[in-house]
Amino acid sequence: MGLTIGIDVGGTKIAAGVVDEQGVIGARAHRDTPADSVDATAAAICDAAAELIAGHAVEAVGIGAAGFVSSDRSTVLFAPNLAWRDEPLGARVAEQLKIPVVVENDANAAAWGEFAFGAARDVEHMVCVTVGTGIGGGVVIEGELLRGAHGVAAELGHMRVVPGGHRCGCGARGCLEQYASGRALVREGRARAESGSLVAAQMLSVCGITDPAELTGPMITEAAMQGDPCAVDLLEDLGRWLGEGLASLATMFDPTQIVIGGGVSAAKDLLTTSAQRAFEKNLPARSNRPHAAFGLAELGNDAGLIGAADLARRPVPSLGKSR
Repeated sequence: MGLTIGIDVGGTKIAAGVVDEQGVIGARAHRDTPADSVDATAAAICDAAAELIAGHAVEAVGIGAAGFVSSDRSTVLFAPNLAWRDEPLGARVAEQLKIPVVVENDANAAAWGEFAFGAARDVEHMVCVTVGTGIGGGVVIEGELLRGAHGVAAELGHMRVVPGGHRCGCGARGCLEQYASGRALVREGRARAESGSLVAAQMLSVCGITDPAELTGPMITEAAMQGDPCAVDLLEDLGRWLGEGLASLATMFDPTQIVIGGGVSAAKDLLTTSAQRAFEKNLPARSNRPHAAFGLAELGNDAGLIGAADLARRPVPSLGKSR
């Protein structure tokens, strides 16, 4: 299959692009996401795709959607930030565009992009974790994307790491996302600043603010990259939680490569060094087993778009392998 379109549907923006077999994006299109309307969201997706189809010989469309996607890669079962509930998105868009359409979880699509064309392109077993506002990710085993029996596997951010811990948006307590995400970074940074800590006050000054409520994850990351001690400590603490979680994931999936992406990964070594240290410390039987390599994601915000486009070339699981 030649050219396909990848579409990354976010809570506020829809990004679409024509992608070739080497993972290179050609033309692009963007639309706002009317998140509170199922019909308007589908119309915006179709409009962006139609703009690209008009100028290119496109053979299929892949849509990355933030939510639970059915194992047949057609229905969005649930989306936390959009109005989709048991929404037959694939069939609806295919009917409008008159070409094949597949739907994939957005984190799975990003993981596949890194596996096929990015940081894990030379391995067959990988775990990709995206550390942003929350935590997403995907798992590839023997060259196949792990989807599970119902299509909702690899919700990595919702692995419980602290029984009875912080309440998560998913309804459970103690999920990894509550300790190793951008949201957790901001919560801890604001708590330190509100405690009257002098080093936290210095961090606020570096960020150019005085009110702890104005503190954001990117501010903390930038302050850490400038060497601010409080921000560095916050990033290292987040990395420790992340590494402990990754050690548990490694016991389950035994990957060759662990890829860390998402907005917080902009901190690079400030995050990955402490994450790898905690990973090595907490990996069971660490002296008697191979250790996964760590690497930063390479495709940035395009990973989901590229991955969705490439997955549109792959047969649905019931018809054959994904790669």
